[in-house]
Amino acid sequence: MSLTLYGFDGSPYVRTVKMLLKEKGAEFNQLQVNVMKGEPHSPEHLARNAFGKVPVIDHDGFRVIETAAIMSYLDEVLPGTSLTPKTPRDRARSHMAQSIYDSYGYGSMVPVFGYYLFPDFIGGQNDASRLQGIEKSKLVLTELMKIKGSDPFLAGPALSIGDLYLAPACAYLAMTPDAEQVFAISGFADWWNRIQALPSFKATPPQ
Repeated sequence: MSLTLYGFDGSPYVRTVKMLLKEKGAEFNQLQVNVMKGEPHSPEHLARNAFGKVPVIDHDGFRVIETAAIMSYLDEVLPGTSLTPKTPRDRARSHMAQSIYDSYGYGSMVPVFGYYLFPDFIGGQNDASRLQGIEKSKLVLTELMKIKGSDPFLAGPALSIGDLYLAPACAYLAMTPDAEQVFAISGFADWWNRIQALPSFKATPPQ
């Protein structure tokens, strides 16, 4: 089997894919495509993804773009424990977590952690955007913790793709002075402690 991941280790979405690969114990090659240097818009990468985004994978000559498609595909084709919940309701919970993060979470969290960690990448430090991002991020985490309920993970008793979506952005938020405020959501601390203890999380720090 030949599996290549194209993507920058600083990308939360790339880390999401890498965490899945680590959970599966898969062997893969990675070609760094540095977002900070504009490399996703190089002719070479645009030939892989015309939209200039990462991650991209190539599995035995089959190319997949878009994180949701990549995660679903890899979870299905790779051996190891499935990260797709077994019941319809738990699958819906995982899908809701993914969609909430994609639609509302990432865009809310980037102005917060980007303010401190990647100010040039987000067009400079904007206090109004950061403060708005804090409030929106708290709303996102509040709704995700409602989905989680009393279970250890977002979609039930076992780790799912939904958890892997949220974890990398939370890791960046944890590096900022705003983490305590953003993370002050009922149920979040227990979930976050479990995520940080995962070998796949420990093995994929942003570079």
